[in-house]
Amino acid sequence: MSRHAASPLARAVTRTLHYLVLLAIAFACAFPLLWTLSTAIGTEGNVFAFPPSLIPQKPSLANFLEVFASIDIGRYYWNSVWITFWTVFWTVTVCALAAYPLSRMKFKGSKLVFAVIIATMMLPTEVNFLVNFITMVKLKLTNTHLGVILPTLAGAIGIFMMKTAFDDVPQDLIDAARVDGASEFRIFWQLMMPLALPQVSTLVILTTVTTWNNFLWPAVVLTKSQMMPLAVGILELSGTFGSSTRVVAAGAVLTVLPALLVFFFTQRFFMRGMEGAVK
Repeated sequence: MSRHAASPLARAVTRTLHYLVLLAIAFACAFPLLWTLSTAIGTEGNVFAFPPSLIPQKPSLANFLEVFASIDIGRYYWNSVWITFWTVFWTVTVCALAAYPLSRMKFKGSKLVFAVIIATMMLPTEVNFLVNFITMVKLKLTNTHLGVILPTLAGAIGIFMMKTAFDDVPQDLIDAARVDGASEFRIFWQLMMPLALPQVSTLVILTTVTTWNNFLWPAVVLTKSQMMPLAVGILELSGTFGSSTRVVAAGAVLTVLPALLVFFFTQRFFMRGMEGAVK
């Protein structure tokens, strides 16, 4: 009798411990953003106090107004939107076009090609910087948005996700389309892409967030202020207000806020697509 009574209690305790651990992990992950937001809103107190306080003292939007008054943030926002839009568009296009033959067109060396593409995932992005920068210089694409976009298009993760999605499409549907006289491009565009929509949505979200927050490569290839995206242009606050940590924090919040909103409202599509990719 006591053993049966203890079982629900043990499950409740275990569930509570799980939630506590998850809450601790969530707080640890969100702490830098919460601290930055508190610093940006607050106007008094020691920014670097330890232990840090997440409750702003005398909250105000003055630091955010200072950001708008100090830098051309509208220009930086537009540059980020422009770069992100075309990066997402061409990344989905290139990755899908590369994944389709690897998935459905059997040719000699296809497995080797795919293995090489996947192997590049083990290399850090910074390894390609020197080669990419030299290439952009030779093509005279430095200080252009095309120079920022071009080296980031054919990512191994995107090709892997799209190939996995195409692999899940039943072969019978493709054979039926070919019998009806559909061309390979029509099969790709009207059959494969609609069926792979969850993975396409995931790739769009992932590329959007990554591109919007990308700092290092744009900082390398761009030197003109009017061409810089928000993540790079916001550094002007550090030069102008080297001691005003609160203004810099406000600029950081304005930088990450759009990406957070995009992910917040599209996370269910992201998780659905990731489940399909893992499967």
